[in-house]
Amino acid sequence: MVVKYDKCAFSEFNIFPGHGMKMVRRDGTPLMVITRKCKSLMNQRKKPAKLVWTQRWRIMNKKGLNEGVAKKRTRRVVKVQRAIVGTSAEDIKKLRTQKPEIRSAQREAAMAEVKNRSKEKKAAKAKAKASQPKQGKAQKQKQPKQKGKGANR
Repeated sequence: MVVKYDKCAFSEFNIFPGHGMKMVRRDGTPLMVITRKCKSLMNQRKKPAKLVWTQRWRIMNKKGLNEGVAKKRTRRVVKVQRAIVGTSAEDIKKLRTQKPEIRSAQREAAMAEVKNRSKEKKAAKAKAKASQPKQGKAQKQKQPKQKGKGANR
């Protein structure tokens, strides 16, 4: 539920329904006043800006308006490219600025090289295995079998 309220013509406080007094000036302007004190001071032609407790004085002297409305500082996130072990930051920047076609060609060349190396290793193992003399079943049985931890005792 929304409550409609008026402002006091002197102190500028909120006047809720059922409170305050309405005065009419000679020129016909209606004024709402919250208390007898405000009415008396207005009739004495006092200036609200000179009385410390009024809203007008607080506005003139910049009190309480900008305490909680301090501008929030925002930190800008700065992205820093760090070097990875084996490559420097400059090398990483160079790779990033390269065209995708060049990078994909380099990647394919590296994959082909890895495949060739693995083929060469397999061929070398097969060649080494072929050059060793084969052991028969009789030679394998001569070696004693060890079981568990206490087999060497």
